[in-house]
Amino acid sequence: MTSPVETSALTKRYGPITAVTDLDLTVRTGEVYGFLGPNGAGKTTTLRMLLGLIKPTSGTIRLFGAVPGPHYLDRVGALIEGPAFYPYLSGRDNLRVLAAHAGADSRRVATVLRIVDLADRAGDRYGTYSLGMKQRLGLAAALLKDPALLILDEPTNGLDPAGMADIRATIRRLADDGRTVLLSSHLLGEVQQICDRVGMISAGRLVSQLSVAELSSAGLRVIADPLPAARERVAAMIGADRITEDGDALYLDTTDDMVPRINAELVNAGLAVRELHRCEPDLERTFLELTGSGGDPHAH
Repeated sequence: MTSPVETSALTKRYGPITAVTDLDLTVRTGEVYGFLGPNGAGKTTTLRMLLGLIKPTSGTIRLFGAVPGPHYLDRVGALIEGPAFYPYLSGRDNLRVLAAHAGADSRRVATVLRIVDLADRAGDRYGTYSLGMKQRLGLAAALLKDPALLILDEPTNGLDPAGMADIRATIRRLADDGRTVLLSSHLLGEVQQICDRVGMISAGRLVSQLSVAELSSAGLRVIADPLPAARERVAAMIGADRITEDGDALYLDTTDDMVPRINAELVNAGLAVRELHRCEPDLERTFLELTGSGGDPHAH
């Protein structure tokens, strides 16, 4: 099956500054793909290249298996850097203007307002909307042509917790209805809650693509004496590449059903097992390890 989004060696330079370098990105049909990275990492630049808003320096882009063009962009809806509407028009009338300009069926206006839960406020002036409502109207605008792919740039940026929850729920519903969603974010908790897979970008380079389950993997924490002997024993069971050491503890990338076997192996070897349990996931630590970033992934 052809992927909605594929890039190969995608690069964008602005004079001596390289914003995106050799980006190989694949977004699968029907998933919510989180494009995760700190501010300034190259996320928005990448999305703008996908939409044809800026031209790549080199590399290739394929949308639904073809070079992007007017025909293929009809299958794409986007919300980049916040929505822009007429403040004195109602939400409904703003969408009617956009639908006429884009050649979309005017009957879609009522449909998309229902999808984003704005039907009850559709007659109110846009200028009276809360920030969360404005974002939802932006999503409605992106849905006017019933796209198969949605590209969203920081869709919850600046929202309060209630507004963030509303947008997350809307995005998840859109994906459950069969659409593919590519969204950028610098918020680890956000991608954990709504995404299926994540691509991590740092300083313009894609450093990892993995499932949210892998990103959120907590693993097992083991403290045993002597620790080198414990590491050697566990490595023989699960492989050395699935073990990391931090201070006096080992962190194992394995499943809960291995706990009794690992415990028995260590005890039978005469080692003193002082701690063996599943630890809570540390998404921030995982992100920083994979990206090598010293920045704050939660910073605005």
